[in-house]
Amino acid sequence: MTSISVFGLGYVGCVSAACLAKLGHRVIGVDVNPVKVDLIKSGRTTVVEQDIEPLVCDAVSSGQLTATTSTDDAIAESTVSLVCVGTPSQPNGNLDLSYVERVSAQIGRALRDKRARHTVALRSTVLPGSTASVVIPTLEREAGKESGTEFGVCMNPEFLREGTSIYDFHHPPFTVIGSDHGWAAEELAALYEGIDAPLHLTSLGVAEMLKYASNCFHGVKVTFANEIGNLCKALGTDSHEVMRLFCEDTKLNISAAYLRPGFAFGGSCLGKDLRAAVYRAKQLDVETPVLTAALESNRKQVLTAYDMVRDAGKKRVGVLGLSFKAGTDDLRESPVVTLVEMLIGKGYNISIFDGYVSHAAVIGANREYIEREIPHVWSLMRDSIGDVLDSTDVVVIGNGAREFREIAPRLRDDHVVIDLVRVFDNKTSDGNGYRGLCW
Repeated sequence: MTSISVFGLGYVGCVSAACLAKLGHRVIGVDVNPVKVDLIKSGRTTVVEQDIEPLVCDAVSSGQLTATTSTDDAIAESTVSLVCVGTPSQPNGNLDLSYVERVSAQIGRALRDKRARHTVALRSTVLPGSTASVVIPTLEREAGKESGTEFGVCMNPEFLREGTSIYDFHHPPFTVIGSDHGWAAEELAALYEGIDAPLHLTSLGVAEMLKYASNCFHGVKVTFANEIGNLCKALGTDSHEVMRLFCEDTKLNISAAYLRPGFAFGGSCLGKDLRAAVYRAKQLDVETPVLTAALESNRKQVLTAYDMVRDAGKKRVGVLGLSFKAGTDDLRESPVVTLVEMLIGKGYNISIFDGYVSHAAVIGANREYIEREIPHVWSLMRDSIGDVLDSTDVVVIGNGAREFREIAPRLRDDHVVIDLVRVFDNKTSDGNGYRGLCW
């Protein structure tokens, strides 16, 4: 078992310390507040939380948990430190990292004379880049040592809900550890060997951002349900029955569907139905800022794609994939069509290939739509991917058709590829030949 020092005996720190002690580790709680330290040492909790009081009492009685105000003593007697101090909001919404920086400095000074290798893990919620720009430089400056050699740094976000934190600690959706140092990540992972949950080792930035992605989504979910509820009430509809049935759809509604960053949504349903719901809400004097913002955010994603083409600084643009979804000829409200129209209006020379959108392939309602709304698209269509690549300098990949995933060997060195759907999973924007929309 591991000797662990937990810095900050507030909500996250107290729960983490008690639960890690329950797993059999020797835990030292550290806090500048002597009242909190004395509470722990006497077997009492520093927070109000279901089931934590007996957990702390048992851990202290068995000798697995103690507390101190001395950083030097805690570092000397542990091999892993968890930083669990608060990161409150500043008046402008930015995070106040002063507590994190202060604790990092204290740990760094204590590490200066320690010969054994030590791992410092941040469990406090911080924005991406904070660990690299604040925690690591502070530790290195105060310790007089280099991160990755005599000490390692990890990001270990927590996913604890107030009221069920003890259960959540032992039954998390996963354990996430971000680090640039494999040995530190492995040492930290050993703390959670008694937890039955998937373990994900990733980068510092991903681990930092994951907590924000989760909490932002939770906030959006609450607000979405409330806006639907407000509209339902105005319409005389049972909102709880609507959302009960809504949540039974685990294929699309409550699932990973549509949660992959990429281009704007399109098609015959989403935009139309969002606009109708927002319009009806306005008629009923019901405000729906989240639903309204979804339409505006979708429009801005198209503008972002346009800006990327403009910034490439070349006028010959090829578009691979015109329909809003690969494998269909449906161009209704296709965001790629909107992008093409914007580029044409700004004087770009456009060439398009889409195997499902051609004079021969498009029939019925979709053909009628093209002939009525965008008949000029036929003059832009080319017979093959090669025709597009040969005649253009910027290649925009508009949907995820399989054949577009195989174009890499056919690209010229001077081609700029703007990928709106991440057909190349292993690439991120490098500022040169390849540019991903939001990766």
